[in-house]
Amino acid sequence: MGRRDPRADIIDDDPFKQKPRIARVHSRRGDDGTIHFEMNGSSTGSINPLLAQFMGLQPNKPANLHTGGIWHFSDEEKKHLRLATAAFTLALGFMWVGGIRTLLATSLSQWMIQLLLAMPVMLLAVGPAFLFHEIGHKIIAKKNGCWAEFRADPSGLRFGIFLAFFLGFLFMAPGAVMVAGVVTRRQNGHIAVAGPLVNLGLFLIGIPIWGLLLGLSGAFDTSLTTSTGEYLVGGSLVWQQMLIDAGVFWLGANLVLGLFNMLPFGPLDGAKVKDWNENAFYAVISLFALLVLTWVYFGYWSPTGVLSFIANLI
Repeated sequence: MGRRDPRADIIDDDPFKQKPRIARVHSRRGDDGTIHFEMNGSSTGSINPLLAQFMGLQPNKPANLHTGGIWHFSDEEKKHLRLATAAFTLALGFMWVGGIRTLLATSLSQWMIQLLLAMPVMLLAVGPAFLFHEIGHKIIAKKNGCWAEFRADPSGLRFGIFLAFFLGFLFMAPGAVMVAGVVTRRQNGHIAVAGPLVNLGLFLIGIPIWGLLLGLSGAFDTSLTTSTGEYLVGGSLVWQQMLIDAGVFWLGANLVLGLFNMLPFGPLDGAKVKDWNENAFYAVISLFALLVLTWVYFGYWSPTGVLSFIANLI
């Protein structure tokens, strides 16, 4: 006797609220035309809903063409974005101050001051790279008629924070844009490549914008700046160094995040792009790899050097 198609089960509202019950799926259309799905359980048992989504184990239901606002963000999605951004910023702060190793080598008050000063710099520099990457996926998915909302992964956030605090480096899976609906392989590739392309765009526009900002502010004046990460000297706030670090990390974070997500493994964007079009995959990943390798490995250029050059032209 054949197995029952899990898509025949019925549920209500948000596909990513897990309840330990029978798997059921159904959709409804909101007042703004957005198609909503909810999942009260899963045919995959107790598997984390994010992992199940990545593995393609959750049931899908064809969605009608999205006619609501492309930039619509539900209250639930806003909550998840705030949670992921806050956790990501805290983990970046721990990484920047060197985690507990630095705490053991200095006073608690000095360590806390460094952390509190580093967090806004990291939020300004790296926050947009993460947020707009995910929004890029969301917008293209909705343009292709899908329900798409960001969902944070609490376990991934906790792991990233603990890792940054205890070891002083960051590896975090803050969450992902959940997509419900049937798309072609080409459309799925477009949705996947949107995130890395947003990072590439942020990198490119960041060069003139940050160069102009640093030039007009005189931040590269050697009599004002200090070493990277040193924001408090003699009780005075060195905002020029904070501004420089924000610009430098803006460029670096977008390149690293774009390259990492283009790796063709597991749930990363690269696997979906390669499945759609290998030429597009190799073109995008090669561009990111060229920029990162010539910077990190060969030292042909650096974000600091590029921004300093532009700032000195102002």
